[in-house]
Amino acid sequence: MHVKAFSGEFKFCLLALLPVNLRRCEVHMAEIGNYQFGEIQVDGKKYHGDIKIIDGSVISNWWRAQGHELAVSDIEDILSEAPEILVVGMGLPGYMKVRDELRQRLAATGISLIDEPTPKAVATFNRLKKSGKKVAGAFHLTC
Repeated sequence: MHVKAFSGEFKFCLLALLPVNLRRCEVHMAEIGNYQFGEIQVDGKKYHGDIKIIDGSVISNWWRAQGHELAVSDIEDILSEAPEILVVGMGLPGYMKVRDELRQRLAATGISLIDEPTPKAVATFNRLKKSGKKVAGAFHLTC
């Protein structure tokens, strides 16, 4: 159901009113519109710090415990949502690295990892979301 409001459109899912076999909601797509060093735009809103995208929601000003290393503890929220695919933007030149422990954890839980420089990761994320995959993203915006 779509409801028009003063500042835009809100979408609601009334799961409790439907029989169990019909309980489906429209999932927000969270499309990344533009990326440049230090800035990313998601659904028309600009962010100037690293972000994660989980189930269509943006978690802004995200930072890792070890700066340019991505570890399990940095993305526990993503892991708990169990996406099919995790797309990691490693920064414009790709300096951020995924730690081996995280690679192993993702493999053990059946989550595919795509880690690439952020410009390419943005395109990959959008393509996978449009194809209907359950994809999460973690994007480093600078180096």
